[in-house]
Amino acid sequence: MESSDASVGRATLLIILSALSFGSISVLTVLVITAGVPLLTAMAWRYALGVILLGAVARPRQLRAIPRQRVIQLLVIGGCGQALITYLSLHALEYIPVGPLAFLFYTYPAWVALLAAIFRTEKLTPMRAIALTLALAGVTIIVGAPTEKLNPIGVMLALVSALLYSAYLPALEHVQEGVPAVAATFLLVAGAAIAFVIAALFTGELFLPTGVAVWSGILALALVSTVIAFLTLIKGLAVLGPVRTSIVATVEPFFTATLGVLVLGNQLSTGTLTGGILIAAAVLLIHWNSTQLSPTV
Repeated sequence: MESSDASVGRATLLIILSALSFGSISVLTVLVITAGVPLLTAMAWRYALGVILLGAVARPRQLRAIPRQRVIQLLVIGGCGQALITYLSLHALEYIPVGPLAFLFYTYPAWVALLAAIFRTEKLTPMRAIALTLALAGVTIIVGAPTEKLNPIGVMLALVSALLYSAYLPALEHVQEGVPAVAATFLLVAGAAIAFVIAALFTGELFLPTGVAVWSGILALALVSTVIAFLTLIKGLAVLGPVRTSIVATVEPFFTATLGVLVLGNQLSTGTLTGGILIAAAVLLIHWNSTQLSPTV
């Protein structure tokens, strides 16, 4: 794993960009659903448009050069992994508020670090442990730890999605190894598109939405929250690995909270700013620690 200052810095920026892109999902999804588009319909068109956009830049020669087994693995991870994580996490909003959902979902960096330590794929160094603590503390302050009695169904959906994501990141790192980033992203998004289109057809929710505002939101979901988000995630993950990637990605709830202020009119609290500072400190610590590692770590 390459660990030069330049490559780690570039990868860290890519993961931050990915987290910011993923951070727009909840706000954009709320806007689309509020306009009367069901969740499955919105996600089906989001990923379908993502496939079209990626298909315009993907090189057919690179796609044909990928071994068939690797193609199937990426499609399955996208269709069974990413699609399921997306649906479960957004479906949880029907049972619990967005704050507790975010707090429960963003326990995944701890699960990633724990799994990596158990399977001895990455070391949980003292510096990483401190950064993980700072990141989780920042997320907790931003979204607020759930203190009220929560619907157990929503809690279960949020925790399952977090656990799935903690397994999804190392699996994605392994499967996309040696595959060009655009080609890997195309197959991953295609798998998710197939899953959501089939689900929407099965439930009778697949239809062509109308309205400029609706399609603007869906296009933003496809371009920003899908194409840019996954492409930068895959590129950054290849350098940082799942543990460092998951910690850096905790900038996402801070951006989501800020975007909620700008788009949905939510209030920017002192807790959001404090949490953002802690997360920024965690990211800087991870970046500094990463540049100290030898290339073989």
